[in-house]
Amino acid sequence: MSSLRAAGCVFAEEEARLLLLAAAGPAELSGMVQRRVDGLPLEQVLGWAEFCGLRIAVDPGVFVPRRRTEFLVEQAASLAEPGSVVVDLCCGSGAVGAAVAARLPVELYAADVDPAAVRCARRNIADAGEVFEGDLYRPLPTGLCGRVEVLVVNAPYVPTGEVDLMPPEARLHEPQVALDGGADGLDIQRRVADEAPGWLVPGGHLLIETSRRQAPRTAELFERAGLLSQVVSCDELDGTVVVGTKPGA
Repeated sequence: MSSLRAAGCVFAEEEARLLLLAAAGPAELSGMVQRRVDGLPLEQVLGWAEFCGLRIAVDPGVFVPRRRTEFLVEQAASLAEPGSVVVDLCCGSGAVGAAVAARLPVELYAADVDPAAVRCARRNIADAGEVFEGDLYRPLPTGLCGRVEVLVVNAPYVPTGEVDLMPPEARLHEPQVALDGGADGLDIQRRVADEAPGWLVPGGHLLIETSRRQAPRTAELFERAGLLSQVVSCDELDGTVVVGTKPGA
């Protein structure tokens, strides 16, 4: 524990407990502690993250699901119904899609551009859905066009100039493609919103996690794409989600 505390781990006692439980023996424990001291995120050292009550596999180099994103899951699940077609875009480890599918039976599809994330997502989503590798909508089956009822997206939204201000755990050990949202942080959100109406059913919903500061601009992107928008926030989880609805239900 002293090594973790000296390295600046705020929750050193809890981290030490988790590492002790995960290690098969003293040699493995020593290696895990050293990786953590070297700055690797705890979740990547353990190989999993707790998210919405699930144990989500997280491999080295894969984006670690944040607790705030549990609010995105809550909002998506509240809008889905049993049998709904749900797409988890920019899925990363597949945490959001897996958590939604754990709450109710849905027809789940997920996609990410990062091969390492796709491998991870396939483990986490398993038989609950299908995971595709490619850029945004491109790898999705064309038969989903006009059929998606809930399109949930945790796209990168950190402006390029602010990535270097992030904690070392994130900027050094998580993929840049999962963090950098372009000059204004909205590059990926813009592309997602522009194409979303073609994939949604009338009355279908697009949900994107964003920051409180950026939420009004994200809502503008939705409106320009022809979606009705609403910003919802959760103080407890420090989460903000913009919900867009395709008119015509």
